Amino acid sequence: MNTQTNNSNSAPTSNRNVNDNDNGTALDNERQSFSIYLAGDLWTHKDLIGNALLAEYIDEVSGGRYKCVLPQDLEEPVDRTVDIRNVDLKHVMTSDMAIFNFDGANLDAGTVVEFIYAKMLDIPCVLLRTDFRSAGEGNQDQDPWNLMASHWPRSKVVKLHGMAEYQSSKGADQSIRRTLDTMYRKMSVQIIDGLDAVRAETPLVAEGSRLSTIFDWAVECPGAGYDKHLSKQDVQALIATKLAKGLLRSEKA
Repeated sequence: MNTQTNNSNSAPTSNRNVNDNDNGTALDNERQSFSIYLAGDLWTHKDLIGNALLAEYIDEVSGGRYKCVLPQDLEEPVDRTVDIRNVDLKHVMTSDMAIFNFDGANLDAGTVVEFIYAKMLDIPCVLLRTDFRSAGEGNQDQDPWNLMASHWPRSKVVKLHGMAEYQSSKGADQSIRRTLDTMYRKMSVQIIDGLDAVRAETPLVAEGSRLSTIFDWAVECPGAGYDKHLSKQDVQALIATKLAKGLLRSEKA
């Protein structure tokens, strides 16, 4: 897995031109809008507001190229049943890409499940860590989390030092709103770079019939009524959309 480690003090690219490639097909692809499933902790006001701010700034800074889907906007705060799991997994599957917040000494279990489900479907992912604490099983050159969540294809790591980002964005006598605006714009530029990079990676090769088999199995394997959320026709339409956007590749055997 390619690892992107960024200097928290580097200046963000302002008014960035997203159409740097002169190739017509690439330009058409850049003009498209991509849905992003933004997964992570959603248990506290800090989690909820942080997720919402990040989603809004990614949309704004990318010029609408990347639009985030927030699980916290899909779920009910009470009567939490298996339907919540099913709705979240459905949005993982139907989103074009995903961002997984890999913060904490131990990763959030639900986020890891969603990540593995995304990898089952070859969904391009950014693994975002703003937690500056050391964790994991390896040395400083390895990802700061459990090794089992590392080295998956089409997964781009973006590591940002949360405290450094905050301190470098905070000016003297500056309001917290101004600090947040500066901080989230800087972070969004680096996350968008990660999304652009992982989206450019070649999809895993699968024959057309095998793609259908993989997606059909992804609908069946969760059980507990998940298959009622996506029909065979829904799955075929989803595959066609992802192929048209260059997010999947179909080759004959």
